[in-house]
Amino acid sequence: MPTFSAHDGTTLAYHVFGAGSPVICLPGGPMQDSVYLGELGGLSAQRQLIMMDPRGTGRSAMPQDTASYRCDRLVDDVEALREHLGLDRLDLLAHSAGANLAALYAARHPERVGRLALITPSTFAVGIAATGESRLDIARLRKDEPWFTAAFTALEALMTGNATDDSRTAIDPFFYGRWDAAAQAHQADQDGHRNNEAAAVFGAEGAYDPDATRAALAAFNAPVLLLAGEVDLNTPPSVAAEFAELFPKAEFVVQPEAGHYPWLDDARRFVATTATFLG
Repeated sequence: MPTFSAHDGTTLAYHVFGAGSPVICLPGGPMQDSVYLGELGGLSAQRQLIMMDPRGTGRSAMPQDTASYRCDRLVDDVEALREHLGLDRLDLLAHSAGANLAALYAARHPERVGRLALITPSTFAVGIAATGESRLDIARLRKDEPWFTAAFTALEALMTGNATDDSRTAIDPFFYGRWDAAAQAHQADQDGHRNNEAAAVFGAEGAYDPDATRAALAAFNAPVLLLAGEVDLNTPPSVAAEFAELFPKAEFVVQPEAGHYPWLDDARRFVATTATFLG
């Protein structure tokens, strides 16, 4: 597996799928390794995917300074990967929490980004948050599912601060467009792939300056894709749409019947959308 050295000397790993012009892919979690991304539903047939394992996850080494897990400090790791690959400009794709890192990278190094694809993105870096009612509205779209009653009861418990381990597990179906065997296997396979210590630092105090980031993104002139899942409980389409409005050149797409992992719910549609955007 290829590796490179971060600016602080930490050895970081990445996976390569496909051939052609590279796209650097940042996983979510936060601080989860890139395994769950797979080959993004076959996007690797269109572009070479460089799947980065964030420091302290997957095959990447643990840093000496755990404060370096903070999102704004991880920007230097993306820049080190660009330098390692010898790219003057990079195309960047980020999923979920990884979109916070991608937004900070674009704000700090706008001249280094060719195209930016944000897939069911987290929005903490730009100060946008979903309301509890917006999440419940998305959840209610699944009312005809056989698992709905138990999952919705668990979701309401979470919303009122009465979360338990069982209730967190019970809402898993809401994150997929179809709660079938493939979705259940994908969810189960994520166990043990997240660095919880690192995740606790990722969004710690000082990680984000939403006003400054929003101002920088308002001047970001590269093409941007914001792809939302129609039934994504984590990032409702209304939230992704608000994020898209921050960019001068954003394309906003809602993938029908998709949850938080749209490449699993409809790989053909996802690949067609992202490959067309990335070119």
